[in-house]
Amino acid sequence: MSLRTRFALAFALVAVVVAGLVGFLSYRAASDRTTDEIDRSLRATAAAVAAGRTEVLEPVVVRHGHGPDGDHDGDHDGDQPLVGQLVNPDGTTRFLGGRPETLPVSATDRALATSGVAGATASRDVRVDGEDYRQLTTALGGGRGALQVATDAEESERVLAGTASRILWVTALVVVVAAAVGWLLARRITRRLVQLAGIAEEVSASGVVEREVPVHGRDEVGRLSASFTTMLGRLAAAREAQDRLVQDAAHELRTPLTSLRTNARVLRRLDELSPEARARLIDDVEGETRELSKLVDELVELALSRQGDEVDEPVDLGALAERAAERVRRRTGRRIEVLVEDGVVSVRGRPRALDRAVSNLLENAAKFDGGSERLEVWVGGGRIAVADRGPGITPRDAERVFDRFYRADAARGLPGSGLGLAIVRDVADRHDGTVFAEAREGGGACVGFTVGEGRFLPGSEPGHVGDSPAASSMGGT
Repeated sequence: MSLRTRFALAFALVAVVVAGLVGFLSYRAASDRTTDEIDRSLRATAAAVAAGRTEVLEPVVVRHGHGPDGDHDGDHDGDQPLVGQLVNPDGTTRFLGGRPETLPVSATDRALATSGVAGATASRDVRVDGEDYRQLTTALGGGRGALQVATDAEESERVLAGTASRILWVTALVVVVAAAVGWLLARRITRRLVQLAGIAEEVSASGVVEREVPVHGRDEVGRLSASFTTMLGRLAAAREAQDRLVQDAAHELRTPLTSLRTNARVLRRLDELSPEARARLIDDVEGETRELSKLVDELVELALSRQGDEVDEPVDLGALAERAAERVRRRTGRRIEVLVEDGVVSVRGRPRALDRAVSNLLENAAKFDGGSERLEVWVGGGRIAVADRGPGITPRDAERVFDRFYRADAARGLPGSGLGLAIVRDVADRHDGTVFAEAREGGGACVGFTVGEGRFLPGSEPGHVGDSPAASSMGGT
């Protein structure tokens, strides 16, 4: 069942409930009012009969006009709907006038006739000779019995039946109108949803996510359209990044694989090689294998970097940088100094991702700076910078050093995959920050990243490393 049909049925159901309730209450009100009017008329008739005016029970002559001879033309006796009788204390009845009918006497009526207080009444609906009557019994008191008067209820029933019929017709009309209005409103409301569903089906069938979803209005459907557009844009960007990663990976894997194939062909003539050539060949194979393994590991980490299940939590950037520096110290034997400004800098982030980013910065600096001078890590204001005294970095390289697989001219002969700084940029993006790389005064480079100010925890003052006296000392060792 479509959403439009459900809307229409919902409107119709609400209309049925409301119209039915209003119709029922209206019918009950009309019925009660009609009954009250009949009872009031019967009380007036009973009072007149009790006063001796039994002529009120007699038929009324109705005149419709005069004939040619001056006489009344069309005179006839009206059909008097009243019946009157006296109920004696012993339960017997005596006809008083009106229609020649005998009204039924109930136990309540007998009680009113024998011992009822003068003026006490009891009314009810009765059926006499196949016709419905409204009957009123009034106690006369003093052992005089009770007076019963009744009127034919056919006219009032006919009026009430007409009222009920009109109510049913109005209810049916309201239901039809409500269903039609519900259908029109549902069509207008769901038109954009149907459009979104069609686009989603096309995307699912074709796999083409480069679609522009029209956004109309600022209601929930409009917000859904905007979110759908954003989602498709991110899917397109993710697919483009995935394709680019696959292409770059294929390009980067081709070189070590080609070298391994060449070495494999040489291994077929291993007996013909000298011991020195064999040793060089084995070293080349081992080196290419290590580089290939590292490249695969970094490719996997980069590809899955945005799909991890790590959640944000408070992170002390200074302590995190010290832990990363200690690992690199043990691995490389280099001197690394961690300088934290303004005490502890705490942010809300993903600790493992941030740790990997700092480690990559340190390993990159250690790789380029082959000297014995210390590496420096500056932490302050949501900014982490690693400074070295290597060959430095040119403005051209600074713009591209964070691209995947990019290798500066100075790094062509160095080991590495060109993915370490790309992972740093990915971590910075995930923490609403940016990356930077610049030449260091006195030689070397300063490379790092920032964390967005919205991630600072209370007590941490956002700032910039370059604004502090400690940062200015980066120009010297």
